[in-house]
Amino acid sequence: MKYLQGPLIYVLLLILVLWLVSMIGAPRMEEPEELSYSELLEWIEADLKADEGLSDDTSKTISDVIIVQNMLVARTEDSDIAQSEFSTSRYDLYATIPSEEQFYTDVNEIYKSVLNRDSISPTEYTFNSRSQLPAGTPWWLEFLPYLVLIGVMLAFWFFLMRQQTGGGKGVMNFSKSRARLTDPSKNRVTFKDVAGADEERDELKEIVEFLKAPERFTKVGARIPKGVLLVGPPGTGKTLLARAVAGEAGVPFFTISGSDFVEMFVGVGASRVRDLFDQAKRAAPSIIFIDEIDAVGRQRGAGLGGGHDEREQTLNQLLVEMDGFQHNQGIIVMAATNRADILDPALLRPGRFDRQVTVNYPDVKGREEILKLHAKGKPLGKDVNLEKLARRTPFFTGADLENILNEAAILTARAGRKEITMREMDEAVMRVAAGPEKRSHRITEKDRRMTAYHEAGHAVVSYFLPDGDSVHEISIVPRGMAGGYTAYLPEETNYMSSARLKARIASTLAGYCAEKLVFGDVTTGPNSDLKSATNTARRMVTEFGMSDVVGPVFLGGDHEVFLGRDFSQAHANYSEEVAARVDSEIRRLLEEGMAQCYAIFKDHMRELEALVEILLEREKVDNDEFTAVMEGRALPKRTQAAEEGNPPESEEEEKQETAAPEEAPVQAEEDAQVEESAEPEKAPEEKDPAEEE
Repeated sequence: MKYLQGPLIYVLLLILVLWLVSMIGAPRMEEPEELSYSELLEWIEADLKADEGLSDDTSKTISDVIIVQNMLVARTEDSDIAQSEFSTSRYDLYATIPSEEQFYTDVNEIYKSVLNRDSISPTEYTFNSRSQLPAGTPWWLEFLPYLVLIGVMLAFWFFLMRQQTGGGKGVMNFSKSRARLTDPSKNRVTFKDVAGADEERDELKEIVEFLKAPERFTKVGARIPKGVLLVGPPGTGKTLLARAVAGEAGVPFFTISGSDFVEMFVGVGASRVRDLFDQAKRAAPSIIFIDEIDAVGRQRGAGLGGGHDEREQTLNQLLVEMDGFQHNQGIIVMAATNRADILDPALLRPGRFDRQVTVNYPDVKGREEILKLHAKGKPLGKDVNLEKLARRTPFFTGADLENILNEAAILTARAGRKEITMREMDEAVMRVAAGPEKRSHRITEKDRRMTAYHEAGHAVVSYFLPDGDSVHEISIVPRGMAGGYTAYLPEETNYMSSARLKARIASTLAGYCAEKLVFGDVTTGPNSDLKSATNTARRMVTEFGMSDVVGPVFLGGDHEVFLGRDFSQAHANYSEEVAARVDSEIRRLLEEGMAQCYAIFKDHMRELEALVEILLEREKVDNDEFTAVMEGRALPKRTQAAEEGNPPESEEEEKQETAAPEEAPVQAEEDAQVEESAEPEKAPEEKDPAEEE
């Protein structure tokens, strides 16, 4: 229906009204009666006998006849059709005749027989007859089907071109910019809708104030920044901040994606950049926002794709427009990316992007503000504590937190409840972090016991290590792709000490050591543990200078892979002797971690066995229950709903449950500070044997 807008809809309505009026005003005509040739001759004979007084039947009287080749149409005496209106389009009877000559011959025979005469003149017929040639077809009518076909094809091609060019004014406007001018009155987002990014919001507020009141800044000699680059991990709110600027600025705001510049035709990208800045100049002061700018702003001179590929031409034009020979007064360029490391240095220099605003993971206070923002309009129970939930979710992005509240609302609706409780919140956190539970998944008792020893090993070693992370929850219920998991509560800090990283390695390898100690063999389950522990040890040696043998040197590995940059740097920038030392130090750190695990198991085997039995019985152990097992205290009894790990089905059942313990956060991965928690292990039977290699 979106295409039936503007004048077209009024034209269609007018045609419909005219058609209805013509149908209502048109006279009603009865359906003509069809006669066979023999019946037609009977009508003519009956009409003649009635006219001669030989019969009293006057129901079959024919007044007028028109013959067109082999078709005859007739009007009766009692017809509603006037004689002047009688034609081949309005008649009472019609019949197919062999030929006009044969018809008149048969009529003459009837008249001779009835009148008993040898000859009959056509003037003696009881009906008026005339012949008529068939209507000729206009010459242009023969070409009409071809003209219609060509018109349909042209209209279809024109429609496709408009769709591909975003509804441009012409069919060849593929070189025009695809930027969309944001309407502030539709879906308006303001800075009030942004939470957990106070400093970033203040930086962008200054840009808006500069556009609204530039004299306050120009009085002290300040110039407006030409560009602002938003950098940060996915989901942290870069595009949301840009939408807030669009809602607050009060000036034209052009939005476009980096991939919209690049096209199959050479030179189209550069042309679109020029057209975009021309539009912005005409609407100045204005803002241009380029989302995912890394699609067009990657480093040049990588040796891949040649020196004159389409992306480089587009980037060159973008560089010239942002800060070239001509000055673009009143135009601010904003861009967002999560791969600033691969952008061209010329794009990042002052004069083009004067400011780089890093939108990082929110802290505890920021996460609480984000949760409060997304909790609006959702009925929260009295037991829901958003502050505790914020402490439990370190390194969660704003998108993750919004997803948690949405999942909790879905779980509440599924259970038929009216309020979201902390139980749904807990389950939603684990769903976002590790996926949904698979309680229907069937595993053997041997695999359950092996998974229990594996997860218990993680928890026991982390508990007894001086620098180990606090354990929040242990489970042997399959969740997502994992056969079980151990959730930690890491201390939220900006720095990691060597002792804490070594404790992290030991607790990560604890599941592997527990399997080997108890069963005398290992499975493919600890594959992710080995990968995580090895990665932590490698970063300690090659990036953090935490090895006395290798020394305080940086040996690379601090950036994500980019083929265009790394293709020419395939070889390591250190000797084979240093590489051997690195491998030796990595192995030493891993072996020291395993030695710590075996020592703890030797001294605390009773606690390990007790925790395994509790896991096999309850399948899930929270922080309070785990601490009670480690301290040798009795465990509190559970309700049936708590044992099944499901939200209570009714409010009465909820009242019967014991109060839930204070929640602790789930550990999440953070590469920048090596906050790498041990990932949940897959059940042994689900592991791909090829991963063992």
